[in-house]
Amino acid sequence: MKKNLTISLTVGIILSAAALYLAFRNVPILELIDYLASINYLWVIPATFLIIFSFVVRVVRWQIILASSQRVSFWRAFHPLMIGFMINCILPGRLGEVARPMILSKRDNFPVSTGLATVAAERVFDIALLIILFAVVLATVKIRPDLTMTFGKYELNRQTLETIGIGMLQICLVLLAGIVLVTIEKTRSIINRLIHRIPHVLFFIGSTGKETFKEKICIPLVHIVDNFAQGLSMTKDPGKILTCFVLSVVIWGTAALSYYVMSFGSPGIELTFLEMTAVLVIICFFIALPSVPGFWGVWEAGGVFAMSIFDVAVKDAAGFTLASHAIQMIPVILVGFGSAVVTGIKIRNIADNGEAGYNTIN
Repeated sequence: MKKNLTISLTVGIILSAAALYLAFRNVPILELIDYLASINYLWVIPATFLIIFSFVVRVVRWQIILASSQRVSFWRAFHPLMIGFMINCILPGRLGEVARPMILSKRDNFPVSTGLATVAAERVFDIALLIILFAVVLATVKIRPDLTMTFGKYELNRQTLETIGIGMLQICLVLLAGIVLVTIEKTRSIINRLIHRIPHVLFFIGSTGKETFKEKICIPLVHIVDNFAQGLSMTKDPGKILTCFVLSVVIWGTAALSYYVMSFGSPGIELTFLEMTAVLVIICFFIALPSVPGFWGVWEAGGVFAMSIFDVAVKDAAGFTLASHAIQMIPVILVGFGSAVVTGIKIRNIADNGEAGYNTIN
């Protein structure tokens, strides 16, 4: 187990270093170091407070989504959420998205499939809000067609942004369609009946094989569908949907504000709050590209690209984006590790067995 975790961390570090090299290979390293030294890091304190506050709001939003199935206390939701985000920062594969419901299941006997449904609901709120903000950015910010930045095999430009935007919209629509199909009782009943009819199609496995298939595959699968629907039951309550959307606005608004506050101590960064929000949105779209743990490299490249729209010097944009990225990640990693210690969750077990099911977590 320790060996697998060590390999995962080593691969993550190597990939992150390579990604940072790609992002900064055209930035003079000595100038970058000088810029990082010139930042007034006292502004890290309020920026960090805002980052932690945004995660507190995330916990409250998750509690509301979870409450439709089972009420979970603040701290019972806080620790799995922070551990999940911490894992996303240090390990490849976005394992934290799966780890969160697994941890919740271990500690509160919460069905994993129901927990996964609540995480999916969260992502719908996040993606939907980012798409709205992105539409506003495209309508109000002029991105020159000739403005482009190479990052590995990617060309970061307006066309890439629009392609990612279309992809995120499609993902959001697919998730919404799935939510509708599963949460409406009539359509869910049809899905379950179709699942039960699968053995009848497998005529070549015989009667005994059909019964075994039904017992081992169909019945558990129907149970998963029902649990998944239970995790999405909050979608039937317009009041909860509105509350979660408002909380999503607060989450992303606070994240943008932390960026804006950090700029107060950063030489050469004189963007307004709305401009900094546009920078954050553009970064979020670029980090949707396949990337390393913690989004190192593509985050910085996206930040340099976004700030160049507002005529920020490359050196200043690179230094600010690198520093602010670290400030966004480090508190999450530290709090996540603290939550793992408090709850007794072993990160190495999640790294080794996260995809195998929650029963493998010790």
